[in-house]
Amino acid sequence: MRSHFKEKLTKRVNLFGAWTSIGHPQVSEMLVRSGVDFLGIDIEHSTISQEQSQRIIAACHSNGVLCLPRIATHSKEAIKRLLDSGADGLIAPNVETVDQIEKLIEWSKYPPLGKRGYGIARAQGYGYDFEEYSSKWNMNSILIIQIESIQAVENIDELLKFKEVDAVMIGPYDISGSLDIPGKINDPKVLEAGKRVLDACNTYGKACGTQDINPSQKSVGQAFRNGYSFVILASDVFILWKWGEDIREIIGNADG
Repeated sequence: MRSHFKEKLTKRVNLFGAWTSIGHPQVSEMLVRSGVDFLGIDIEHSTISQEQSQRIIAACHSNGVLCLPRIATHSKEAIKRLLDSGADGLIAPNVETVDQIEKLIEWSKYPPLGKRGYGIARAQGYGYDFEEYSSKWNMNSILIIQIESIQAVENIDELLKFKEVDAVMIGPYDISGSLDIPGKINDPKVLEAGKRVLDACNTYGKACGTQDINPSQKSVGQAFRNGYSFVILASDVFILWKWGEDIREIIGNADG
């Protein structure tokens, strides 16, 4: 699955993702049955543990869907444990410098490309799949970086020169904060920063993604027309939040 997905990223074929911030694999199973291409685990902004992450990864794989955790911090230990749990790659938040990318490669790739340790765990089929997994990992594993600050935008050309970076996600809210206009994601400065990243992705042949918190046929189509090649379609938290808003309105407008 990884090699096929990676090929689609390279060709910038339109792809779809789901997102979970709730640690129960039953939620993940419901999300991936929708037909998405991958599931992101939001470890950065949730209470999802290492053990819960492994169960979510297993739930994804049992349904033939890739799983890409978003790490909470740039941590060698956290990355090692997630990859040995079977994650198909990583989503790395707030990447701003060449040094950060070099560390991510070092921690996530096997020698001679990186320094990931050789272990026997779920990823390697507890030993049964060790040779196949370890021989193909460097070529097939996936690294997505998030561009979430104006510093990252200014460094985008240097960041995208790494062939190990498969794709980019733009974080407009964090970019707005770094410009001292928090939350103003439609401000011309934020829009220009996003366009600069999209243009760079086109130049370097990298996939570029965004998240749609309230997806519709129209909004997703517009994202692809804007140049994005993958869209994360809401999340379990956003789905429940929107349901709650709708129910509150129904209750508030109910007669007698």
